[in-house]
Amino acid sequence: MPKKTKKLEDPRIWVKDLDIKSTEDIAVPKMLIDQVIGQEQGVEIVRKAAEQRRHVMLIGDPGTGKSMLARSISELLPEEELQDVLVYHNHEDNNEPRIRVVPSGKGKEIVQVQKAQAMIEKEKKAKSQMLIVFAIVGFGVLWFITAGFNPMYIFYSLIAAAFVFMAMRYTNQRNETANIPKGLVLHEKEMKAPFIDATGTHAGALLGDVRHDPFQSGGLETPAHDRVEAGAIHKAHKGVLYIDEINLLRIESQQSLLTAIQEGEFSISGQSERSAGAMTKTEPVPCNFVLVTAGNLDAIQGMHPALRSRIRGYGYEVYMNSTIPDSQENREKLVRFIAQEVTKDEKIGHFSKEAIGEIIHEAQRRAGRQKHLSLRLRELGGLVRVAGDIAMELGDDTITAEHVVKAKRIAKPLEQQIADRYVERRKDYKIYSIEGSEIGMVNGLAVMGANSGMSEMAGIMMPIVAEVTPAQSKNRGKVVATGKLGEIAKEAVENVSALIKKYTGADISKYDIHVQFVGAYDGVEGDSASVSIATAVISALENAEVDQTMALTGSLSVRGQVLPVGGVTAKIEAAAESGVTRVLIPAMNMQDVLLESKYKDMIKVIPVATLKDVLDNILVAGPRKEGLLKNLTKFVPRSTLSGNTVNTPA
Repeated sequence: MPKKTKKLEDPRIWVKDLDIKSTEDIAVPKMLIDQVIGQEQGVEIVRKAAEQRRHVMLIGDPGTGKSMLARSISELLPEEELQDVLVYHNHEDNNEPRIRVVPSGKGKEIVQVQKAQAMIEKEKKAKSQMLIVFAIVGFGVLWFITAGFNPMYIFYSLIAAAFVFMAMRYTNQRNETANIPKGLVLHEKEMKAPFIDATGTHAGALLGDVRHDPFQSGGLETPAHDRVEAGAIHKAHKGVLYIDEINLLRIESQQSLLTAIQEGEFSISGQSERSAGAMTKTEPVPCNFVLVTAGNLDAIQGMHPALRSRIRGYGYEVYMNSTIPDSQENREKLVRFIAQEVTKDEKIGHFSKEAIGEIIHEAQRRAGRQKHLSLRLRELGGLVRVAGDIAMELGDDTITAEHVVKAKRIAKPLEQQIADRYVERRKDYKIYSIEGSEIGMVNGLAVMGANSGMSEMAGIMMPIVAEVTPAQSKNRGKVVATGKLGEIAKEAVENVSALIKKYTGADISKYDIHVQFVGAYDGVEGDSASVSIATAVISALENAEVDQTMALTGSLSVRGQVLPVGGVTAKIEAAAESGVTRVLIPAMNMQDVLLESKYKDMIKVIPVATLKDVLDNILVAGPRKEGLLKNLTKFVPRSTLSGNTVNTPA
C-alpha cells in the first residue's frame, strides 16, 4: 500500500512550526543556479549546457526565472582564457581595419603603450613647430633692425609664423593617431566569463557598428578603425549572450546572429546606409559565445526557422514551469525565495513567520489551481518589496502579516483597479440587478487582464441580456450579438443557438435571437460566457425567470456539458464584491477555487456539470421551469445528465 501523503495545513498555520524567527535565519545560496526556485528540469539542462557550451532556449511565462537561469550559465562555464580584441588602422585600405586578438588584460597595456609613444612623438613635433615659429619671428625682428626699423617686417613675420604653425598643426593630423589601436573588447585580468544582455538592442548594438564621421576630408577625418564599435555578440566572446523576447528581433538581425553562431566570428560594418561607415568593414571579429534566448510561448512563431533549428541541433529547449505542487519541500523553497528577495533588495527588513505565511498563501491563490504554488516569482517579489516599503514607512524593522495584507490592497494590478471602478460605477447606475428575478437576463462573469501576461486576473460581473423576436424573413432566423465581442465569443453565441434548439425542442429558425453584453466596452474574448448566453436565451424563449441573486460562468459543449474556464477565483470574488450571494461554476473548476478569507462567508459556490444543472439552480421555481426541465430529459442523453450527482461543498 502506498504511503498516504499528509495533508498540509494553511500556510499561515504551517509557518508556526518552522524553526526560524524570520528570514534573517535563512541562508541564501551564493551561486545563482542554486537560487532558482521550482525549475529542476531547467537547472539540470543549464548545468549540462554550461559544461558543454551548448545553446539554450527558455520559453515560459514572464517572471518564472528565465533571466536568472541565463545568468547562471556564465557562472558555470568552464574556466577559459578570455581574449582582448584590438582594431588597427589598415595603411593599405582605410576602409578595412585590421583585427588583432591578444590575451585578456594585454589589450589595455598595448593601447597605453601606443598612446604614450604617440604623445612623445606629438611633443617632439610640437617642439619642432615652436622652434620653426620662433625662428621665423626672430628672422623678422632681425630684418626689422637691419632694414631701418620698418614695423611691416615684424607684421609680415608674425603672419608667416601663424601660417606655418596652422599648416603644421592641422596637416597630417590623422597620422598622429593612426598607429594607436582601439580597444574593441577589453577585459580585466582573471575576469569571469562575460554575460551580455542584448534584449531589445537594434542591429548596430547587437552586431557592431561604425560611427558617423562629421569630418570626412581635409586631413581632419577620424581614422576608420577609431570609429568601429563592438556589438553585443563580440562583447559576449567566450561568455553568454542573452536575448529575451527573441521574436522581436528583426529577421535580418536573426539571420546575422545565425551566421555569427555558425562561424564564431563576424565582421563589423556600418549598419546604416546613410552613415559614413557604410563602406567600412573590418576583418572578422571573434564572437564564440553561448546563446541563451528566451520568450513567451508565442516567441517561437516569430523566430527565424534556421536559428531555432541551430539551437535545437546544438543545444536545448526548456519550457518553464508556471506552478509547482504545494508540498513541504516547495513551501520551504518559497521561504528561501523571500529571504533571497530581501537580500537582493538591501533596502527592506526581514519577514516574520506570519508574513512568510501570507506570501505563501498568495502564491497558492496566484497558482490558479488547488494544491499548487505559483512560480511567477517576479510578481510575488513585487509584493515582498511593497510590504517591505510599508514597514519602513511605519518605522518597523520586521515585516509582519499586517504589512503583507496591506500591501495586497495597495499593489493591485491595473486591471483590478479598473474592475473595482467598474463595480462602483455599475452599482451607482444599477447596470445589473442583484435582487429578484428577470426574464432573459443573467449575471455573467468575465476577467480582465487574461492576455496581459500577468498572473493576477481581475474579475468583473457582466450582465448578459437576450431577446427573442419573430424572424424578419421566413425560416431564416439569425443570432445577433451586440457589444464589442471577440471572435471566439461570437462563435460561442452561434454554437449556443444549435444547443438551444436541441434542449428546448423549438424550431428557432423562426426567431431572431438578440444577445447583448451590457457594458462590454473593452470587448469580450473567450468561450467562458457560453453558459450564460445559453441561459439568457432559453429564459427569453421560454419566458422563464432567472434568479438575479446568482452569477455564473462556464464554457458549454455542444452536448450540454459545462466545461472548465480560467480565472474562476477572480470571477467568484468579483461576484461577491458586486453583491450576489451565489455563483455557479463548472464542477471541474472546484479544485481551482482559493478565495480570500473575507469572501468565504459572502458567497456560496455551487458546482454544475451540465446545462440542466445550471437551469435547475438558476431558474425561479414555477410551471415554466418544471416544463423545461421535463423537456430536457427527453432531448438530452442520460450520460450527459449524470452530472447531477456532483456534490456541493460547504
